[in-house]
Amino acid sequence: MGDILSGLGIGFGVAFDPMNLAYCFAGVLVGTLIGVLPGIGPVPTIAILLPFSFNLPPEAALIMLAGIYYGAQYGGSTTAILVNMPGESASVVTCIDGYQMARQGRAGVALATSALGSFFAGTVATFVIALLGPPLTRFAQEFGAPEYVALMVLGLIGAVVLSSGSVVKSLGMIVLGLLLGLVGLDVTTGAERFTFGIPELNDGLGFVPVAMGLFGLAEIIANLESMAARDVMMQPIRSLMPTREDVRRAAPAVVRGTLVGAILGVLPGGGAILSSFAAYAVEKKVSRRPEEFGQGAIEGVAGPESANNSAAQTSFIPLLTLGIPGNAVMAVMMGAMMIQGIAPGPQVMTSRPELFWGVIVSMWIGNLMLVVLNLPLIGIWVRLLKVPYHYLFPAILVFSVIGVYSVGDSVFDVFVAVVFAFVGYFFRKVGCEPAPLVLGFILGPLLEENLRRALLLSRGDPMTFIDNPLSAGLFVAAIVLLIAMIAPALRRRRAEAFVGD
Repeated sequence: MGDILSGLGIGFGVAFDPMNLAYCFAGVLVGTLIGVLPGIGPVPTIAILLPFSFNLPPEAALIMLAGIYYGAQYGGSTTAILVNMPGESASVVTCIDGYQMARQGRAGVALATSALGSFFAGTVATFVIALLGPPLTRFAQEFGAPEYVALMVLGLIGAVVLSSGSVVKSLGMIVLGLLLGLVGLDVTTGAERFTFGIPELNDGLGFVPVAMGLFGLAEIIANLESMAARDVMMQPIRSLMPTREDVRRAAPAVVRGTLVGAILGVLPGGGAILSSFAAYAVEKKVSRRPEEFGQGAIEGVAGPESANNSAAQTSFIPLLTLGIPGNAVMAVMMGAMMIQGIAPGPQVMTSRPELFWGVIVSMWIGNLMLVVLNLPLIGIWVRLLKVPYHYLFPAILVFSVIGVYSVGDSVFDVFVAVVFAFVGYFFRKVGCEPAPLVLGFILGPLLEENLRRALLLSRGDPMTFIDNPLSAGLFVAAIVLLIAMIAPALRRRRAEAFVGD
């Protein structure tokens, strides 16, 4: 406990630095904006802003990017409740009861419940990270090359199980990501791999142009294809204060949603989307009035909104402690750390404690800022919903291209981003999620490095991966998950979870 308190002391010193406070506010403000505006989302936004974070100090860059992620969970609920259109994918389930509450003239209560529930969940999640971070880091410091190989394999398989879409397509995307990660010169022999004689590929594909193309630019193309009209709820928003009955029904849902999100956020492939659907299912199961769900039940807003914010923050645990990104946002965050010259993993806490604890404490400060941003400024967010997308996308496109070029001063990177924009758009059309590809692309080089190191140390003996009980247990868990994916019952439950109840 003493180590945690001293770490939190370091974190408060970093987080309350005026510059870091400014970037935290900028992050949560941008996160709220992209959450409110349907069709953008945190992954494309973080990918677009990656180049601009390159010249920032590491603490400020990660605090800002993290703020965008959990800020989007707040903003997405505004659009879901007022427009019946999720501004962020994790807010899909909030549309079900949130919009019905708005139609009944209770939009203010729904928005307040969402904001206060998210603040409680974010506060609890911050303490969960602070409590679990140090022991997990010490545990991960015992890992050798075989254990890291097993952990990465488990993470990739877990991401397939918990991602939406076809299992076969997700596996294919991971394999493609692993292959893309091999482009460039072999670190051991110096031989060219998959470069096709193009000198610019000798250093491999850059993470920024790949992520920018797959998420940012591809998202623009998809949004231009289907620009849905926004039917904004024009009824005046009356009192934000919930009644005593609202509090009695919402409080337990907030607690349950926070717990569901905290647990699922840590799992590979989990995160805000899965947690919000799971929390909604839990609330409907335990409710004495399940028939009210879909008709404006306040629990249907409180549970999922608490879950998605809790999960958004606890998904940082495997990234900060083990160096394993659990979902697409964490993969992009891992790319941001690598751009800053920081190797994600257990050494971050010991070598860069100001970064580790500064990011954690900034999450609590950011959640406090979000309550202030979301409740008094509802009128501004409603007006923003009326901004036509054809006014937004040219500015997004210009910033994206400038950002990609500025990282390496390379026109080739811009072409790579454009190519991956059309690749990402094609994947969307055929029902392939780009998130597993990014996970494979990020983990591929790390997996290869540790695999080769383990085989070199064992003189080519593959038994080195199962000689150690820890690595053997992780491989067994990966195999069990792989077998479970074949089971029809799991496939059916998985499909139901992402389609909704």
